Amino acid sequence: MASSIDTTASTVATNALQSIPFGSIIGGPLSACIEAQTNAAKTTLDYIKEVGLTSDEDGNSRAVYVSFEYRKNGHKTVLSIPLLTIVPIPYFAIRDIDIAFKASISASSSLSTTKSNSLEVSAGMKAKAGFNIGIAKGSMEMSASVSSKKDSTATRDSKYSVEYTMDVAVKAGQDDMPAGMSKVLEMLSESIDSIVATGELTVSSQKISLADGGVYVTYKNVDGYYAPSEITVERIPKDGEKKPTGDDDSCKLVLDKTGAVCLIEVAGQYEIKAGDNSTLITVTE
Repeated sequence: MASSIDTTASTVATNALQSIPFGSIIGGPLSACIEAQTNAAKTTLDYIKEVGLTSDEDGNSRAVYVSFEYRKNGHKTVLSIPLLTIVPIPYFAIRDIDIAFKASISASSSLSTTKSNSLEVSAGMKAKAGFNIGIAKGSMEMSASVSSKKDSTATRDSKYSVEYTMDVAVKAGQDDMPAGMSKVLEMLSESIDSIVATGELTVSSQKISLADGGVYVTYKNVDGYYAPSEITVERIPKDGEKKPTGDDDSCKLVLDKTGAVCLIEVAGQYEIKAGDNSTLITVTE
């Protein structure tokens, strides 16, 4: 009768393969990379907040500017540049993840059976009897023995081993700047400006007539911001005339976001001031 095929080795190998934690082996490095990428993004955000931004009393964030003084047309001029436009912003990102996994499973099974049978038969006759007939006498002897022997030996060996190795290679580097941040830096770059260290006061004309109605005045303070509220206008009295009081209505200011329109109703000379700057205008009838 044909013997059945022993499937012990294949069963052991299959069970060993199924016991390998593929989810942890492959998913573990991927989860670690995702966590690392998240931490890198948080680091970039913290860097922008701590280095490039500052908060005012109301909690509003403002860009940090760096000022450089230089000479321009004989005047001390200040160049104001947003800090984020001149320092590298860390944008590290994971570009490639290579996971090399190798599993080695070996299983073997052996069975050996030994059978032996032996039969021993020996026969003989041995009998002993005595007789005496006349002058003759004799004797006879008879013996018999039978032996049987049977041996059976069976041996089964099963061996298996599982071995797996994994290599993970991660490549990271400076990533491209996000579109939103690139647009922000572009806008900040457009805000780079040079101003006179004492501020800038400009008037549309230093000589006008009453028919013109007025003069337009703008003022940038030392921080480079328009500050129309700091503009003041005073009429200079003629010889022998008293200095106008604070409620002098010879000139009215109409403010907007960048400057003020100075409406003049009385001819004469006027001094326009803002910060440490001043200029004179002449108004004729």
